[in-house]
Amino acid sequence: MNVQKPYLLTFDTIGAPDLGYIAVAGNSALPFQIKRTYWIYCTPETVARGHHAHHELQQVVIAVHGSIEFVLENVAGEKTIFHLEKPNVGLFIPEMHWRTINFSHDAVLLCLASTEYNEADYIRDFEVFQALANQ
Repeated sequence: MNVQKPYLLTFDTIGAPDLGYIAVAGNSALPFQIKRTYWIYCTPETVARGHHAHHELQQVVIAVHGSIEFVLENVAGEKTIFHLEKPNVGLFIPEMHWRTINFSHDAVLLCLASTEYNEADYIRDFEVFQALANQ
């Protein structure tokens, strides 16, 4: 199984300290065309989210406010940890990566997704996810 690796993207930024900034994450800056956008907010620091992987979905996630930690594991068992805290930096998460997400109390996560929502694409059982490495 060929496994892509997650990586950070830095988006172009326009602005200045006296006016503020605009970061642009257009389709040309992404490894896929955006099919869905959503955001997560007001997550208590005591709650870890995620706990799933996707068969096909790819995502770019951005901490537009606060800080967010992603612990990613691929089907080969390789783990990587990413800390997002700049609104002009995104994390590309390829398909077949189990994720656990921890939020600061004020964090807002923006997600740009490669497909529309499809419940069948989710892998919500870690043992099932691990078994896919043998296929």
